[in-house]
Amino acid sequence: MTPFSLLSKDGRARRGRLQLAHGTVETPVFMPVGTQACVKTLTSEDLESLGAEIILANTYHLWLRPGMDLLERTGGLHAFMSWNRNLLTDSGGFQVFSLANRRDVDEEGVSFSSHVDGSRHRLTPENVVQAQLKMGVDVAMCLDECPPYPTAEGEAREMMERTLRWAERAKKEWDKGDNMHGQDARATLLFPIVQGSTFPVLRRESARRTVAMDFPGYAVGGLSVGEPRDLMLAMLEESVAELPEDKPRYLMGVGDPADWIEAVARGVDMVDCVLPTRNGRNGQALTWDGPVNLRKNQFREDAGPLDPECLCPVCRRYSRRYLAHLFRANEYTALRLLSLHNLAFMLDSTRQIRASIEEGRFNDFKTRFLARYVN
Repeated sequence: MTPFSLLSKDGRARRGRLQLAHGTVETPVFMPVGTQACVKTLTSEDLESLGAEIILANTYHLWLRPGMDLLERTGGLHAFMSWNRNLLTDSGGFQVFSLANRRDVDEEGVSFSSHVDGSRHRLTPENVVQAQLKMGVDVAMCLDECPPYPTAEGEAREMMERTLRWAERAKKEWDKGDNMHGQDARATLLFPIVQGSTFPVLRRESARRTVAMDFPGYAVGGLSVGEPRDLMLAMLEESVAELPEDKPRYLMGVGDPADWIEAVARGVDMVDCVLPTRNGRNGQALTWDGPVNLRKNQFREDAGPLDPECLCPVCRRYSRRYLAHLFRANEYTALRLLSLHNLAFMLDSTRQIRASIEEGRFNDFKTRFLARYVN
C-alpha cells in the first residue's frame, strides 16, 4: 500500500500528498536535482529555505564517487549530505545508456567504463536496488534501458521487454529489503519506469504490464530525449492513461516550466530536471514573463529585479544590472544567485499550481501562465 493520498482533481490535474520516511511531500512537486549529493552552487540550508521537500540524487554518480561503501559507513546519503528531508535516487540507467561507447548491455545488466577514471563497473537490477537501500533513500528507481531518439519500433520493443524483466527482478530484490540505517526497508519506495519510446502501442503496453507488478508508484521515462515537444506530450498521455489513480506518477527529466504545467494537466504528480540550475549557471533567469538571458546587452543598465513578482532573496535584494555584471565578470556568485532564483521560481510556481487545482481553477491558471511565459 503506497502512502499516497489523492486530495482533489481538476480535470486530469491532481492534487495529492505523499508521506515518506523523511516527511510529507505535497504534489504536484518539482524536485531539484542534486546529482552528486549536491545541487550545484547551493547548500542544504538554501534548499530548506526555499521549501524543497524532496530532492534527487543519482546512483550512477554516487556509485563512482564517493562510493557505496563510504556512504554506508557514513550512515546513508541523508547523513552524508546533511539533508533531513526526502531523497529520491535515479537508478543511473539513463547515465549509463548515454555512454554509448563505454558500456555493454546483456540480459543480466550493464557493464560500463567510468567517465571519471576508466575503471570498469557492473550494474544489475539487483545491485542497483541494494545500493539505494544502503543509501537509505526515500524513493528508489528500478534499472531500465532507455532508448535513444529516434529508435526503430523493433528495437524499442526489445528495450521495453528487458526493462520489464529488470523491473520484476528489482522488485524481488526490494521485497527482501535490507535497509542499513535503522528504518524499515519498505520505507524506501521502489518505482519502476515505463518505456516504449515514441510508439503509442508500446507505451500503453509497457504501462499496463508494469502496473500489473504492483509497485507503490510509477515513473515515465525515455521522454524529452530529442523528440519534438508535441510528440513528447502525446507519449506522456499514452503512458499516464494506463497508470492507477491511487499511486504517484513521476515524469523523469522534464523541467521546462511550460512542459511542467502541461505534464500536470495530463495527470503527472512529480517531476525533476537540471534545467533551472543548469540554465541559471549559464545566465538564464526564469520569470513569469518567460526566460531572461542576462548576458544580453539590454540588461547592463537595468535597475529592476529579475522578476518583480518574485519574493526570493535574489529578487528582493539584487538588480538585473548587478547580476548581468557578475556574469560578464565571470564571478562565481552569479551562478549561485541565478540557481537560487530559478529554483525559487520553480517551487513557487508549483505551489501556485497546487492551489489552482485545490480551488478548481487550474485550466485558467495554465492558460494565463502559458500566455505570459511562452509569448
